[in-house]
Amino acid sequence: MKRSRRRLRPARPGVAAVTVLTAGALVFGASACGGRATTHHKPGTSHEQASGSVGRLLAADDGSGHRLRQVDAKGAPAVTVVVQPDTEDGWNVHLSVRNFRFTPDSVGGAALLGRGHARLFLDGHPLARVYGSWYHLPDSLVRSAGGGTGLTARLYADDHTAWAVNSTPIQATTSLAAASAQPTAPAAHQPETPRPGTALEIVVSHGKVSPAPGRTEIKKGRIIELRVRSDQADTLHVHGYDKEARLPAGKTVTLTFTADRTGLFEVETHESDLLLTQLVVR
Repeated sequence: MKRSRRRLRPARPGVAAVTVLTAGALVFGASACGGRATTHHKPGTSHEQASGSVGRLLAADDGSGHRLRQVDAKGAPAVTVVVQPDTEDGWNVHLSVRNFRFTPDSVGGAALLGRGHARLFLDGHPLARVYGSWYHLPDSLVRSAGGGTGLTARLYADDHTAWAVNSTPIQATTSLAAASAQPTAPAAHQPETPRPGTALEIVVSHGKVSPAPGRTEIKKGRIIELRVRSDQADTLHVHGYDKEARLPAGKTVTLTFTADRTGLFEVETHESDLLLTQLVVR
């Protein structure tokens, strides 16, 4: 019995070339990217954090070698700084930010609006990089910088460019000398008589704060009443005074305390992380 034999036809040149090119591309892609898109960013950060870019990069810098990244004034990051002498050493620095959050996990990545870190300067001399709202400034660091009184907090993007509006860095400045000169609290046997109260009514609904968060000027010694109602269960917190109150959903809660410390203090919710208002006590 005869075996049937099939003759193999030679591959067409065009098909062979496509096959070779396709295989080569697959091998090159796998070796270059390890099967994933090359992002060249730190493990754990997103592709957006590595490739995003906002604003307009200016030729000018902030005076310390970091170029300015200009954004529109509307919705731009903002910062305020308050310092208080530490009873043991130096000062406690509190940064209050708006339209901004600290992102220490993505430093060195791309510039994304509303993210980054801060830097502290003393009379123009760089002191430290800050990745949160609070920073302890030791007296030794002030002395090593040559001394000074003007403390500036400036906001930066993750790529170390300085956020700017109208070609001006976004920053805030306060005086260490003024903080050190603040009068001490009255003696225990001479309590300060509380002054008439200040009441603030705030409503949180569907993630919105009404009235819109702002600043309330309060004289030291006044009694403050915070009347807050939230449509979701949450926790009310007054930074600096460490006052808290539970917010049951749909109920108005009143938190009362005496403004016996000067400075700028933020009132916020913990679970929803909403800024309700800022208290400026003088």
